[in-house]
Amino acid sequence: MRVLICPDKFAGTLSAAEAAAAVAEGWHEVAPADECVQRPLSDGGPGFIEVLAGALDGRVIPVATVDPLGRPVRGEVLLAGGTAYVESAQACGLHLLTEQERNPNTTTSYGLGLLLAAAVETGAAEVAVGLGGSAVNDAGAGMLAALGAGPVDGSGYALPYGGSVLGTAAGLAGTPRLRQVSLVAATDVDNPLLGLHGASNVFGPQKGASRDDVLRLDAALEHFSSVLERAFGVEGLAARPGAGAAGGIGAALLALGGRVVSGIGLVTRLIGLDAELDTADLVITGEGSFDHQSLRGKVTAGIANSARDRGLPCVVVAGRNETGHREAASAGVTETYALVEHFGSLGLALGEPARGLREIASRLAQQYSR
Repeated sequence: MRVLICPDKFAGTLSAAEAAAAVAEGWHEVAPADECVQRPLSDGGPGFIEVLAGALDGRVIPVATVDPLGRPVRGEVLLAGGTAYVESAQACGLHLLTEQERNPNTTTSYGLGLLLAAAVETGAAEVAVGLGGSAVNDAGAGMLAALGAGPVDGSGYALPYGGSVLGTAAGLAGTPRLRQVSLVAATDVDNPLLGLHGASNVFGPQKGASRDDVLRLDAALEHFSSVLERAFGVEGLAARPGAGAAGGIGAALLALGGRVVSGIGLVTRLIGLDAELDTADLVITGEGSFDHQSLRGKVTAGIANSARDRGLPCVVVAGRNETGHREAASAGVTETYALVEHFGSLGLALGEPARGLREIASRLAQQYSR
């Protein structure tokens, strides 16, 4: 039997590659003769560069950058052909902060701007930016500052970093230094910038925003979007799908003339996943939390849809499952397993996720293997 194993990361516990390896190991304990093809995935969030670097014939370039609080961290640019790839989470990721440090009023996307500048310097004609898992809500203002076009007040002074001060922005300091490169935003969400489904309301609370913060940030981003529209001669920026990705970084990339693409769609195309799906007998995918957001363009939904179109069974193995059976089935999911239910304990699910994946995979092999 040919089993295609293509999970996303299990945030905070396992990378996508580690999760895939654990599933394959558990399956082979029961059915060692079966072929387990491991294709770890990313939808643009954490792991984007790792997944692509493992599949593309490219060169990884280390880059010194900063985290959402301005502290030094190491990032990377992947150069493959005429395209450079960068991952926003390497500089803006929520995983870079402790829970006490989360504060979207002050966190910045400046580090992503440093990565983007390094990607431009490679001479690539196109730069693809993976968006997701961010700790910021500054609509890319910090990123623009690193490129020489940060927001300024009415007197021409640079604004402090963070999302809450953007309501006082009067313009931008200059023109971004991008050397005419084409920009692509690879994202797992289609949220607009503003409103109930916007960056502040949907993702702000998980980044540390209170209800008052959410209202303040949404108003600040509304004002800043008008600044971006004037500066770059665009219209309707805030309402565009994907503008709310990564705390509004999507809006800044759109203002710079970039286009939004499906993160999972981009990754699956680059690693040739369609060919693997065409020859598979069973698909196993998964992520840390399988919930309503999973069905809006994330890895599990993308893989389940592709499996359904081919008439393949698709099993989702997640850390926890918060999706109803009917909505999961409509997306193409055959069965769902969760580590929390398997162990009967959240602590064990977080503490021993690899063991849980191996054990669930062994059960699946007993059920599905010929």
